[in-house]
Amino acid sequence: MSMDMVGNVLPQVLRNEASEEKGEMARLSSFVGAIAVADLVKTTLGPKGMDKILRPTGAGPKADTITVTNDGATILRSMYIDNPAAKILIEISKTQDEEVGDGTTTVAVLAGELLREGEKLVNQKIHPQHIINGWRKARDCAQHTLNLIARDNSKNEEKFREDLLNIARTTLSSKLLTQDKEHFARLAVEAVLRLRGSGNLDQIQIIKKSGGSIRDSYLADGLILEKSITVGCPKRLENAKIMVANTPMDYDKIKIYGTKVKVESMDKIAEIETAEKEKMKAKVEKILAYEPTVFINRQLIYNYPEQMLADKGLMVIEHADFDGIERLSAATGAEILSTFDNPERAEKIMGRCKLIEEIIIGEDKFIQFSGCEKGEACTIVLRGASTHIIDEADRSLHDALCVLITTVKNSKVVYGGGNSEIQMALAVEKLTQSVKGKQALAIEAYARALRQLPTIIADNGGYDAPELVQALKVEIAEGSTSAGLDMMNGEVADMEKLGVTECLRVKEQALLSASEAAELILRVDSIIRCAPRRRDRM
Repeated sequence: MSMDMVGNVLPQVLRNEASEEKGEMARLSSFVGAIAVADLVKTTLGPKGMDKILRPTGAGPKADTITVTNDGATILRSMYIDNPAAKILIEISKTQDEEVGDGTTTVAVLAGELLREGEKLVNQKIHPQHIINGWRKARDCAQHTLNLIARDNSKNEEKFREDLLNIARTTLSSKLLTQDKEHFARLAVEAVLRLRGSGNLDQIQIIKKSGGSIRDSYLADGLILEKSITVGCPKRLENAKIMVANTPMDYDKIKIYGTKVKVESMDKIAEIETAEKEKMKAKVEKILAYEPTVFINRQLIYNYPEQMLADKGLMVIEHADFDGIERLSAATGAEILSTFDNPERAEKIMGRCKLIEEIIIGEDKFIQFSGCEKGEACTIVLRGASTHIIDEADRSLHDALCVLITTVKNSKVVYGGGNSEIQMALAVEKLTQSVKGKQALAIEAYARALRQLPTIIADNGGYDAPELVQALKVEIAEGSTSAGLDMMNGEVADMEKLGVTECLRVKEQALLSASEAAELILRVDSIIRCAPRRRDRM
């Protein structure tokens, strides 16, 4: 064999089924994957965004369940993707959803647009590190601008409530509930204000019940438990003293695990059963010593203890699901008990509630707890023509509630309709005048990516996007700081008059997350796929 041939044989480092993409090829793969994901959810952005139908593949119990949604996080979470860069975009969308609840589509689209611009710069032979350094300066400038243009009305209760209503309307305007956004905005604001700043979303219960129309949804005072009251108990009770327990109440189960008991006759079995019965009777008497008027247990209650409690006039509710019992404990101020040896502490550990009654929603019975001691808990009952509509209404309402809770904590708000994006883009463009070198090109690219968001919103509305966005840019540059896109009429209008308001925290989180994800993907110069680990056959 000649020396030339030996020199051309590459040494194999990776195993047979492993692969590696290097340099330009790796970057191209990353850009293509991330941009494809951004383009997929792009059409759901804004008040005129469209919905997607998600269908699972393969067999199984959920094979026929479809989801109709325009919630970015739901769409991205449901996708099976092999591209690593696309997975990073899905992760940031999830983070946005967990952190602030809304802006899931915005964050994916902004990261995609940044990478689209980054690809052009890399193709001009600008090193990724120069681009990243430029983007960091641009991001800091954009974040600073965002905080400058934000306003805070938390000192004025009336104005702050109006801000909250506007934020709820703006969030819902891009969702299924847009036709009834006034009704649902009030529902969401009422529910969040009841939390008194605690920000515990668990206190707001959402019950979904098919039937009626979306407009029939309402806010119920207190808590609704999806259970029914035991037979033979009062169905309505005022000024209730509630005992919440998580304890076994099944007397005829002999719990001697892993042990065999041999008996000589049936009498002995009867004796064991009697002993169990006596044990249960003693437990019920301990419970009665606390003098509750309502007994709610997380576990089953068998007929014998149930009958003893009902005979004493107690309202008995068994098998309350765990979420329900936790929420009930928090709302009524009751402790969850598992032992009953301290009746002297009854006053401290009992829950209080003004009225408990059985109600009917649709065709099912529920128990409503009104006038709870803590007063923070409430329930939103969602109605609708089908489960798909109710599920989407639930997702929309969840986004609105999360944004409102974030706003109550943070209290700063900005104008919507592309206003903040254009203001940030103008500030970033201005920054290029004082930056030397190749970084200035990256900063310009960042400004272009920010301008793409209002452009996409206008495109989704079927309007002439470049003309509208340019008109908006001129308006803002000339000093009209509350100008934005009116998507109902396809024109530039005053966002203050229209009440289009967004939460600063949502915008800020989207800006930071998208920038970090785009930087991370831009740094990639090699993708290595490992060979699967095989089991050795015996």
